[in-house]
Amino acid sequence: MRPLAVPFARRHAEGGNPIQEVDSMSRTVTVGLDGSPESRAAAEWAAREAALRGLPLRLVHVWEPVPEPMAQAPLLGAETQQHWSERIPREAAEGLRLRHPGVAVEMEQIHGRPVETLTEAAGSAELLVLGSRGLSGLGGFLVGSVGMAVIAHTDTPVVLVRAGEQAADEHEDDPAGIPSAATAYRPVVLGLDTGRPHEAVIAFAFEEAARRGTALRAVHGWSLPPYYAYGLPADLEFHAELGRAEAAALAEVLRPWREKYPDVEVVEESRAGSPARQVVDASRAASLVVVGRRIRRSPFGAHIGSVTHAVLHHAVAPVAVVPHD
Repeated sequence: MRPLAVPFARRHAEGGNPIQEVDSMSRTVTVGLDGSPESRAAAEWAAREAALRGLPLRLVHVWEPVPEPMAQAPLLGAETQQHWSERIPREAAEGLRLRHPGVAVEMEQIHGRPVETLTEAAGSAELLVLGSRGLSGLGGFLVGSVGMAVIAHTDTPVVLVRAGEQAADEHEDDPAGIPSAATAYRPVVLGLDTGRPHEAVIAFAFEEAARRGTALRAVHGWSLPPYYAYGLPADLEFHAELGRAEAAALAEVLRPWREKYPDVEVVEESRAGSPARQVVDASRAASLVVVGRRIRRSPFGAHIGSVTHAVLHHAVAPVAVVPHD
């Protein structure tokens, strides 16, 4: 059954004035909101991104219906249900409007299952933003089943944002060595496979770098010959020649994009080793990491690719997953 969007008689703007209904045909930056710290961080990131793109921000609060016996239990009483169904999106929208006065904030409550509902909401968005729990004490994400399933089944780019992500984290350190929103953006990192480059992924990364007025750091990892794995003597000259060939391939892929975006500084990095590790290492000094995901039409399983899977779980900056054919 198609999820039912609840027209908010409970939808309010500052001062109690009703805001305009969400137009499902308009392009937005859409964020999934459930009241968790990671979804609040995602909403703040999404508001900043909406400002960069000049688009409205759409908050989607998915309320999965509670089975009738549970709904009648005293523990879940009417006040608790009202809090989750009304207060979370209303208060989040009010706070975002105050902190981001230049961004039009829309909110919508939808009854349904989170994966199906968020996947459908992504269909009318330029970008879907989701929160992801940070790994305690370690860099990286803890990506839940909902986030993974949505990423695997939507044709819209999805950005994952960790709990605790701050605007200053996207910027270079100030003279005191502290990240500051007053300094320039850190580079956008693009994980690039020169054997199978995809225009949608590359274009997304260049656009994000251009919006931020920052450099694009294109990272390419390539495999060593098999005999390295078996401890056989290495041909150093052959290794060097292979490295030059891989670097030349990276430069050739990026050449037309340098011409299309002459104002974007491009830093090319081609190294032997795991592509995922190269991107994860680069994420430590990134404002955003961009990777691709091949669109698979099979309804079975959540396929996002091994490199993208590893980057999602271990990168320390927000990660954009861009689908491609």
